[in-house]
Amino acid sequence: MKTVYKFLFAAVLMGTVSCKEEFLQTEPTELISANQIAEASALNPGLQSANVSGIYATMYGAGSGGTTGHDDFGHKSYDIYGDLLSGDMALTSVIYGWFRTVTEFQATQDYTVDDNYQAWRFYYRLIFAANTVIDGLGGSNAIPGTASGRWYMGQAKAMRAFSYFYLAQYYQNEYVPTEKILPLYTNTTDPNLPKSTAADVYALMIKDLTDAQSLLSDFTRASKAEVNANVAKGMLAYVHGAMGNNAAMKTVTADIIATGGFKIMTATEVVGGFNNVATSQWMWGVDITTDSKLNLISWWGQMDKYTYSYAWAGDVKGMDKGLYDLIPATDVRKAQFSVADKLAPMGKFYHPNKVIGGQRTIDADYIYMRVEEMYLLNAEACAKTGDEAGARKSLKAIMALRVPDASYIDALTGKALTDEIYLQTRIELWGEGKSYLSLKRNKGTVNRGSNHLKFVGTPILYNDTRLTLKIPIQEIQNNPNLNK
Repeated sequence: MKTVYKFLFAAVLMGTVSCKEEFLQTEPTELISANQIAEASALNPGLQSANVSGIYATMYGAGSGGTTGHDDFGHKSYDIYGDLLSGDMALTSVIYGWFRTVTEFQATQDYTVDDNYQAWRFYYRLIFAANTVIDGLGGSNAIPGTASGRWYMGQAKAMRAFSYFYLAQYYQNEYVPTEKILPLYTNTTDPNLPKSTAADVYALMIKDLTDAQSLLSDFTRASKAEVNANVAKGMLAYVHGAMGNNAAMKTVTADIIATGGFKIMTATEVVGGFNNVATSQWMWGVDITTDSKLNLISWWGQMDKYTYSYAWAGDVKGMDKGLYDLIPATDVRKAQFSVADKLAPMGKFYHPNKVIGGQRTIDADYIYMRVEEMYLLNAEACAKTGDEAGARKSLKAIMALRVPDASYIDALTGKALTDEIYLQTRIELWGEGKSYLSLKRNKGTVNRGSNHLKFVGTPILYNDTRLTLKIPIQEIQNNPNLNK
């Protein structure tokens, strides 16, 4: 695994490091060594710019999980994994079969299925990329002496933590601190490593994201594709939530709400297509243009009937029928889903031209994080720490823009309040890759509605092994230290 990544990132670096004769003659090799990267970066931290850009490009790149599958298109692929595993998204019909092994629990029970491999390879690819930047700037404990160096280091640390977070979510049934779960690579030179405990993996996430906030405190990003301090805080909130550190999650999310400058999406905006990264409430996302060269193999291709691809051709992913039935008729989000089209999100995610099958080359944008997540996480954390007034306030801030009368929230307490927050999280963030995370945090139960193809009405607990990916056979075969 690591050899492949070294070659790929060496190719990037060879294209960005100045081809000075004396530099090339120092250590002739097809790969640039960690020492060479560090030496070059010490002279000019800006040399890491291409590597950081490469991390963000990998986030939406077709084939970035190492396969030619049309379900392999970066992080948004695994957002779909999670949404399907949570049961909130239903694969309502199958013609071409992408994601079928996930929704039918074949991948989660058979470590030879490629879906396990591509998720594993994708996030470890991001980790190696992040470690390339970190090593080049002096290693995990270094604080670069220039502003640009600090900013590259902060972004790399945040992306390393982000990647380990999703690996931990997808490859561990639930957070058990003492359980050994993943190899923990913090540089580019380590040999194949055994698995570290969840406690150690999460401790690195917390340190990386805490460091990132400091390193990025004075960073003004050029685009929303880049991680800034607020995005790092948002990532940290999810890490604390997964660990059950609700007081910490409450503090972090309250800070974002108070100081981030983001407003909640209006009733008009939530049915506006979710297609424009310039939407002010989006904290993190990417401006997809025709130069990105995405088409069939894309998140939009899998989700949007206005895109010429799989959803248009019949592989419709719709909202779980049971969840849809829980949305009041007066809730604006009811209009996000088409009853005539198998509860497809034709009123939530759509190309702005709204021509069936019309978007060939993708130019609609990708969303990774928005401020409503922080309000919902804050409500959840408040409720779980006994601050029910705070929970109601954060929940009501959203619901006041979704239903004609949100005063019903004022009477909610105890389990009724926590249940309502969980329900509204599932509705508000449907299709955005957050349902699986919420299922695990809230120790929920999957109950698939009538529009699923398999396992309808079968209760499945959040920590059931069928909801967790397997470490792929490729890693087991190629890493002799994995289970030491």
